[in-house]
Amino acid sequence: MSDLVNDRYPRLAALEARIEYKFKNPSLIVRAMTHSSYGDGQRKTDDNERLEFLGDRVLGLLTAEALYHYSTEAEGKLARRLNALVRKETCAQIGRQIGLGESLLVSSAEDRQGGREKTSILGDACEALIAAIYIDGGFTEAKRFYDRYWIPILEEVVKKSAKDPKTLLQEMAMAGHHGLPVYDVIERSGPDHRPLFVVEVTVGTLGSARGTGKSKRDAERYAATHLIESLPS
Repeated sequence: MSDLVNDRYPRLAALEARIEYKFKNPSLIVRAMTHSSYGDGQRKTDDNERLEFLGDRVLGLLTAEALYHYSTEAEGKLARRLNALVRKETCAQIGRQIGLGESLLVSSAEDRQGGREKTSILGDACEALIAAIYIDGGFTEAKRFYDRYWIPILEEVVKKSAKDPKTLLQEMAMAGHHGLPVYDVIERSGPDHRPLFVVEVTVGTLGSARGTGKSKRDAERYAATHLIESLPS
């Protein structure tokens, strides 16, 4: 068993080197990288679906703990930050960063269909990997892995949330060459002493979003916030 990875799965040995973690139980990394298609029903190794289930929960706990320490935001905003950080797209982004695609064990058919680059497969495999590290090395090693790859993204998310949303949206729009945000008052209701505004912001190909507030400024800020939160992390 000790030579399982090096002898039979050299790509998994390379993955261990990239993430700087050597499995004491090599069968765990093999299982974490085994897609359900592998072996066309004839494989002897379990696929990574059960590990992915556990990894999703481990990732959620690590992210909740990190946000508690890194951010002073209220619960509702923390929940939205957490959802962005544990979503499949973010996991797949990290999966690509550490080269999970080339390490996956998939069927020939899935390989030909581009399975190694599919967001869903990479995201699941990344969650399975963090679960495998958690089982093999405990919470400390899982946190070390998390801190290395998720904390830089988390810090950027928290940094962005500290800015005025209209300023942040304008910076994002200009950086992506989408043009300046355009704000339109869609609806004004209520009495003069207590009006309610609905404002829609549109930014080129990024799309649009609406916000409601007791002033035009508040409605614009909420609209900008909603559009930012709808964008991929």
